[in-house]
Amino acid sequence: MLDSLFEFSRTNCVGICAFLVPTNLLTTSLTLALTGLGRSRAQVFVAAGVASLFSGIMVLHVLTWFLIGVVMPPTFILLGLGSLCLATNLVAFFRPEQIRGLLRALVQLFGATFEENLH
Repeated sequence: MLDSLFEFSRTNCVGICAFLVPTNLLTTSLTLALTGLGRSRAQVFVAAGVASLFSGIMVLHVLTWFLIGVVMPPTFILLGLGSLCLATNLVAFFRPEQIRGLLRALVQLFGATFEENLH
């Protein structure tokens, strides 16, 4: 059973990745936005849960390639992306104050850079 699921994952890799990469980026961005805007914990929980589901699927998809010995830069890049998104979503749910602090620092940094470029 698992062998056929793994084979499906590897056979349809381009389609799976074409769906999962933008989905991970969008759903994790939504989690960050909801956390940064100070939305309710329930809203952040739903967004982080959905985003974590997609991140987990991506990590599992990449692990199917590692099982057969495919070790290439794209596998590491996709594993890194999936892991980073998963970690970001977990931190956003369990430690939202850290995410808000990070977002505030980024806004200040890029705001100052933007103002310097205007003058």
